[in-house]
Amino acid sequence: METFFDEKNKLLIFRMNEEIDDYKVQEIRRRADNEIQRYMPKRVIFDFDKVSFMDSAGIGLIIGRYKFANLIGGKVELANLTNSVRKIFDMSGILKLIPETEIEQYS
Repeated sequence: METFFDEKNKLLIFRMNEEIDDYKVQEIRRRADNEIQRYMPKRVIFDFDKVSFMDSAGIGLIIGRYKFANLIGGKVELANLTNSVRKIFDMSGILKLIPETEIEQYS
């Protein structure tokens, strides 16, 4: 997972670049929580462009970060959902709770 922070816009982007399963979620959760706490962003975007597989542990990951970001006054958004990830989010109802967004290229 890569992290990008735009200080001007208080935007934190997590570029997910691995399969998201129960094993990887523990590591991602720790790192995401640390980065959210460190930067206190207004917007947190999870970019799923490079994710080819995600199981139900990914749902818990996103819901947990949604709650955590809300506690500090931030919003969570999802970007570049692959077909397999979109199916999981559609079935779980997450897309009714967390908006999908488009993001500009970042470095």
